[in-house]
Amino acid sequence: MRALTTLSVVVLAAAGIGHAVVAGLDTGIARVDAFKDMKNRPQGSHGMNVLLVGTDGRDRISEAERRAYRLGGAPCHCTDTIMIVHISEDLDRASVVSLPRDSYAEVPAHVDENSGQQHGPHPIKLNAAYAEGGPQLTVRTVENMTHVKIDHYLEVDFTSFMKTVDVLGGVQICTPTPMKDSYTGLDLAPGTHLLKGGQALQYVRARHVDGASDLGRMKRQQRFLAALIERATSSGVLLNPMRFRDVTRAVLGSVRADEGFGTDELLDLGRAMRNFSPSSSEFTTVPIGQMNYQVKGIGSTLKWDPVKADRLFTSLRDDKPLAMDRPKQGPAAAPVEVDPRQIRVQVENGTETAGLAKRLDAALAATGFATTHRPVTAKEQGAAHTVISYDPRWDRSARSLAAALPGSELHPVKGRGPLLKVTVGADFQDTGKVRRVKAHDTAQTDQGVVRGNEVVCSGAQGA
Repeated sequence: MRALTTLSVVVLAAAGIGHAVVAGLDTGIARVDAFKDMKNRPQGSHGMNVLLVGTDGRDRISEAERRAYRLGGAPCHCTDTIMIVHISEDLDRASVVSLPRDSYAEVPAHVDENSGQQHGPHPIKLNAAYAEGGPQLTVRTVENMTHVKIDHYLEVDFTSFMKTVDVLGGVQICTPTPMKDSYTGLDLAPGTHLLKGGQALQYVRARHVDGASDLGRMKRQQRFLAALIERATSSGVLLNPMRFRDVTRAVLGSVRADEGFGTDELLDLGRAMRNFSPSSSEFTTVPIGQMNYQVKGIGSTLKWDPVKADRLFTSLRDDKPLAMDRPKQGPAAAPVEVDPRQIRVQVENGTETAGLAKRLDAALAATGFATTHRPVTAKEQGAAHTVISYDPRWDRSARSLAAALPGSELHPVKGRGPLLKVTVGADFQDTGKVRRVKAHDTAQTDQGVVRGNEVVCSGAQGA
């Protein structure tokens, strides 16, 4: 997730303030030899491929930040987030591919970085490659899995993420449903929010907002990255040398990069990003063929779909847009924890618009919810917002129903029982599609390709 910050460095290089300024920034980047003695590498492709990794290092996090943002756990010295960013040869497009940290991988023979012991090839979770062999083994493993040659390596941590977001003045995200995660402390009501550093870190770390776990988190990370690009390109920071300096100083102190990523590369990226916008970017997650793929001694992993993954990485190697052949389709169904067929719903009309409750009852039934098919008129009229009343014991069902009613408000009522009540308000427009997330559901892993402008909040520019 801290890899999001690293890409912000890429975006911020667009200021083009001159070779001397960039050269000065270059000296502030810590170096790592990520490509030492590497042999039998994939053939180079058109454009530039950058491996962005976010480690769970938290050495410079203050005690106050640890408590406020739930960062007190012991680090695993592994990569929480892994992304390949492809900058097209014509400098007109950035394609971002997320690689799930629990992906099933087979690491090549190597020397364990901690014990010095020689290991032969063996299976592993992708994020554990860093713990065994550092950046070099991570690069080798990714190249073996994707057959994409990595040109540069960039690594960041918690601190640089928060500082970057803060120096930008926050990043705007929007959510149609409540987002609450007790593990990270994230607690967002439906609507639009300007997230500062710590809260933004909670947003991109959250894994328990819905039943999609890491896959849902990667989707939110992609949305956040698109919003970060929107913020950087619309706020004037790329054109203001002083603000550019402040942002880069805040970030570069905790970034590590390969020896070859220097002044010329920063300037190349600056030229690429000068007219960059969210519509110039596209995001996807490597297709998964099997969820919960059990491996002895490792546990549950995610196994990639070999055909779809090969098609994706072939597009990267050939420098083709990932969204070029994307079929036209409606909004994707939101993943929910509880099967809609198990959720009983009573619909009430809280407005003076005749037939509104009947229309919502039919729409929810069509989506799969067990409605009563007997909508009624609420005791009180003039409701401005659509409200879901529920017993706290059925909170997972309430969140699943809320996913089908973007913008609705959740109202807990102790003792109400399993029947949820929806009071239709004046803000009701339409229902959204939902689907239950299952342990072996391969459909949930088909994230598809989205462009940055499709996932940022409408009217977010200048926020």
